[in-house]
Formats: sequence, C-alpha cells, structure tokens
Amino acid sequence: MKALLLDLDDTLLDYSGGVDLCWEHACLTAAPSVERARLLEALLEARRWFWSDPVRHRRERVDMLRAWTQIAADALARCDGDPRHAAPLAEAYAARRRAVMRLFPDALDLLERLRSRGVPLGLVTNGDARQQRDKIERHGLARFFDAIVVEGEFGAGKPDEVVYRAALDRIGVRPADAWMVGDHLEFDVDGPQRVGVQGVWLDREGLGLPAGSAVRPARIIRSLRELT
Repeated sequence: MKALLLDLDDTLLDYSGGVDLCWEHACLTAAPSVERARLLEALLEARRWFWSDPVRHRRERVDMLRAWTQIAADALARCDGDPRHAAPLAEAYAARRRAVMRLFPDALDLLERLRSRGVPLGLVTNGDARQQRDKIERHGLARFFDAIVVEGEFGAGKPDEVVYRAALDRIGVRPADAWMVGDHLEFDVDGPQRVGVQGVWLDREGLGLPAGSAVRPARIIRSLRELT
C-alpha cells in the first residue's frame, strides 16, 4: 500500500450510532402533541421506505435536511399529525445528530500513524457538501488528507469510477498502489476494485459478508487498528 483512500461516515465517524434516540429527542422537542411511540414507528417505516429506492437515495443524500424533512412529513401523515411540524422535527433531529456524532476511537490513531509515515491519504465521501464539510471541520480531519472528494461538491458520488480516479489523481498515485477502506461493500469495495484499487471492508460488527454477496473484498477488518 502506497496510498490509502478512506470513507467518512461509519468508517472514521460514528454516523449511524444513536439514530433512533436522536429521532426520539426530536419528537419530544418538535412534535410533543403526537403520540411518541406511534410517531417513532411511523418514522422508522418512513425512513426505510425513503432510503430503499436507489435513485431517490442518490438524489436526496446531497441535501440531508430536505431528506429528513420529507421523511418527517411522511411519518406525520401516517399519524394524522400536523404537516407544519415536519420542518421543525427535521431541524431538531439534525441538531441532535450533530451534537452526538463522534469519531470512532481508532480513527485518529490510524490517521496520525499513517500521516507520520508519510502515506498519502484521500477522503472519499458521499453526501451533502455542507454537512460533510462541517463534520470534517469539527473533527479536525482536513489536516490529515492530501485530497478530499465530497459528492455534493464534486458532482458525482461513489460508486462512480470517476470519484476514485479523481482522488487518486489529486494525490498522484496509481490505482494498483492504493487501498480503499470503508464500511459499504458497494461504495468502498466493489467500486474501487473496478478501477484497480484494493478494497478493504470494515466489518465493525463482525457479521461477515451477506449471503450470496458477489463482492469479494481484498481484506476484511474489524477495526482500523488492523491497518497499522
């Protein structure tokens, strides 16, 4: 490995942890008149439906506040709630998520070790430009990376091949000399491997590859510490 590309959400940053608790907090804050258990169940159903469509997922993930507002509106409709609560509910959720999000304990250690060794690093992340840049700034990540490619800024996202090639071009490394590490089999393993990068799957929960998975990572790790 002469260079490393890294994913952000659920790889360096605990993005999914506490999601349900954040929605519960938002319900208490912004929609107290709706029965909480019923609204939480409706939110869960709305979230599953909203993100289940790949086309909608790609389109909406670049504006997360809008996406969360649509999810909230759908959930409120299922509960016969006031649609005017959708925007405040989404905003309360966004604020709570921002407040509780933390780097994984192994993230800074990996970045500091690789930076001290002079390994070129690239951050490749899908999503909302404003929110991703806020995460990068709040957690002091920019100083570690020679290239940062954010979908909302770049105009394309993983698993499009142009994204990985752009990151590699910016750090001046051939695909054959680079690895990509992330938690998403399609975005962080299959996509990079199509351009010749070694795909390393971060399986923090130790669940193993899904049955029938056509994606074959070059390596599977449980912790970022395994890279050093």
